[in-house]
Amino acid sequence: MRKARARDLGIVLPGTPGRYNAITDVRGVEVGFSTVIIGEPADYTGPGSAFARTGVTAVLPRGKRRSAVFAGRCDLNGNGELTGTHWIDDSGFMHGPLLITNTNSVGVVRDTASKWMLDNGFYYPMVEDGRVIEGVGYFYPAVGETWDGTLNDTNGFHVRAEHALRALESAAPGPVAEGNVGGGTGMQCHEFKGGTGTASRLLTEEQGGFTVGALVQANHGFREHFEILGIPMAEEIKGCDPILNSLAPKPGTGSVIVVLATDAPVLPWQLSKMCRRVPIGIGKLGSGYENGSGDIFLAFSVANENAYTFTQTKIDLLSDDRMDPIYKAVAETVEEAILNALCAAETMVGIEYNKYFALPHDRVVEVLGKHGKIKG
Repeated sequence: MRKARARDLGIVLPGTPGRYNAITDVRGVEVGFSTVIIGEPADYTGPGSAFARTGVTAVLPRGKRRSAVFAGRCDLNGNGELTGTHWIDDSGFMHGPLLITNTNSVGVVRDTASKWMLDNGFYYPMVEDGRVIEGVGYFYPAVGETWDGTLNDTNGFHVRAEHALRALESAAPGPVAEGNVGGGTGMQCHEFKGGTGTASRLLTEEQGGFTVGALVQANHGFREHFEILGIPMAEEIKGCDPILNSLAPKPGTGSVIVVLATDAPVLPWQLSKMCRRVPIGIGKLGSGYENGSGDIFLAFSVANENAYTFTQTKIDLLSDDRMDPIYKAVAETVEEAILNALCAAETMVGIEYNKYFALPHDRVVEVLGKHGKIKG
């Protein structure tokens, strides 16, 4: 059953979304998930118990085929991990999928993705003295994380190779699941239940007709600062404070991973500049101030399909003077993707009976309606 999204509640948001209002509106992009739910709260007796609320999310820029894409990235706050970024910074390319999981599972997901890339012909063969050497790869999968340790048995290391493989193999175009799915399963956002969210924007023909999409794993934000469309929500929503019986992290502790995709012919420095507009979308909802949050962003373009080569090539380049609508689309998609994660997420009880409540839709509609922010 499809979960409610921000626009389903009537929230008046700017811009024109694509068909699915998802990162998959960018041609060729596929998304897959593996959600790991094990046991009931009573089963948790310490690290390694038969209890988990976690998973893996996979974003494949051009589906299940070798697909080096121009990429750029930046971080607002570096308290987190996204592997493979040193080579992205130096080369300007991302050579395979991007996966997101929990903090302690980056290693197994990264290693599994490496083998999957080799098995599926994602590695470009090495060339020495004109001789092609197949089966040798040295490119680095991009794997990000956010910490789910208030709900999930993070220290139990429940994500296995088969979960990473399932996320990769299940990747598909079309609608994208949101909320408590994949890597977002055990996450919180603004002290409500958080998780996975996505959105997209279509630019007008005059602006180039391009598509910009975002996917977030939202595990960040402080309730006191939370607002929607400029309306402070903390004082308006009562009775939904998290129940934390064990560890109670400092409010705002957490992380957000943001993946941007576009079909505009933009190059690595422009993609990095797109990432630097992500905090605008995060900030519109009242976050981005917290030192304990890893706010890490990566963008890629599916244009210039044959750009990666061992010989000379030609590429298309969009003028920097035409980037303004794309930057605006980035901020809008990120804001809406986080809202969609909040709207789709469902109340969850985790270890030690810790509990994060779903964002109460009826109260949100009531509050925003008083300020003219709801359609109808």
